[in-house]
Amino acid sequence: MLLARFLHWLFETGFSATLRESTWAEPIVETVHVLTLTLFLGFAVLLDLRLLGVVLRRKRVSEVLSQLNPFMIAGFGVMIGTGVLLFCGDPVAFYSTLFFKVKMVMLVLAGVNVLVFNWTVGRRVAEWDQEVRTPMGAKVAAILSLVFWVGIIAAGRGIAYALPPP
Repeated sequence: MLLARFLHWLFETGFSATLRESTWAEPIVETVHVLTLTLFLGFAVLLDLRLLGVVLRRKRVSEVLSQLNPFMIAGFGVMIGTGVLLFCGDPVAFYSTLFFKVKMVMLVLAGVNVLVFNWTVGRRVAEWDQEVRTPMGAKVAAILSLVFWVGIIAAGRGIAYALPPP
């Protein structure tokens, strides 16, 4: 299988060995991963709760989006980069866990949710962001986002417990 060969090749690279065997590489990458996850998730939850009308009701959604998006995009980028580095440290073991596969599916679904929101109801945010009620499509996207991110975090924690000890 091509994927299995690629994962074994990646495992054998010097880069992977350095990540895996270094005293500091994995803890530093893991710490940055968790910190940027916290940054991203905090702002994503705040945005989702605004879309649900729970917080910041007096602020326009477009204003909240413009203020939070730069931080969310930066946090997401660093979080994905550090996640890839963590995976590269032991790709065979990571890929072998059900939790890793669930996390990847949930990440894809979260991304699709963002795309669908932006292509549909989010495209018309200027029309409805001052309305008393948020459109149902925006609320559905917010609920799905919350569900996906809880699943992503739970699966991510599960990976750590499913990996064999070093």
